[in-house]
Amino acid sequence: MKCTVQTVADAVNRLAPKKLAEEWDNPGLLIGDPSASVKKIFVCLDVLDENISKAIELDAQIIVAHHPLIFRAIKNVRFDLPLGNKINRLIKNNLAVFAAHTNLDIAAGGVNDILAEKIGLVDVKNFGDEEFSLGRIGTLETPMTAEDFARHVKKVLNVENVRLICAGDFKIKKVGLCGGAGAEFIQKAKFFGAQAFVTGDVKYHEAQAAVENKIHVVDAGHFATEFPIVHVLADYLRDELKNFGVEIIEDTTAKDFFTTI
Repeated sequence: MKCTVQTVADAVNRLAPKKLAEEWDNPGLLIGDPSASVKKIFVCLDVLDENISKAIELDAQIIVAHHPLIFRAIKNVRFDLPLGNKINRLIKNNLAVFAAHTNLDIAAGGVNDILAEKIGLVDVKNFGDEEFSLGRIGTLETPMTAEDFARHVKKVLNVENVRLICAGDFKIKKVGLCGGAGAEFIQKAKFFGAQAFVTGDVKYHEAQAAVENKIHVVDAGHFATEFPIVHVLADYLRDELKNFGVEIIEDTTAKDFFTTI
């Protein structure tokens, strides 16, 4: 059976239907010919220059990424600027790009379910009675102090550090989360009974509001809360496309842009 770019797109869409994506998002096939043949797929979080180089070296025909290479309408494609240079390299090397972003965050078995699984939450649900939600809420099997929970998140996500916003002297049983930048959902998680929230990219005044609302927050970083999906997505594609004889290679060397000095 012949695998095409469209075959890969259809497989990802079965896991994370495009209709789930937020209105502002831009998932889907961003570069490439749907009818082009595919023998190798490279799965990663971001379409970085180094990931394009890896895909070219591997002789891959498509990159499947979480973050879209193109978010908004572009008015020029200048090869001397980062985005235009990437687009030029991709087209020259017949390399397609497909992204599953907020639709993969929201999907069952997607970014947030995997994050909840990593943290060890049980009885994981969407927020409230929502059929679909970016965030999740679940329960720890054993209550933890804020400090112990922060250390636990640091360990299971294998990161150098996390930032803890401690909102008082109370233990954590119920936890809300949203991979990536999900601080906008902290108060919502509190409303549904969470004593702590895990996300990335928390700003100062968001931290202040969390303390005032008596909910601990662990900021484990945008990268660390989303990167586990790369392995899961690669494994999913290996299973979905097993009859097509394609090879799926996942990025295992990506690092956070932030380091602690």
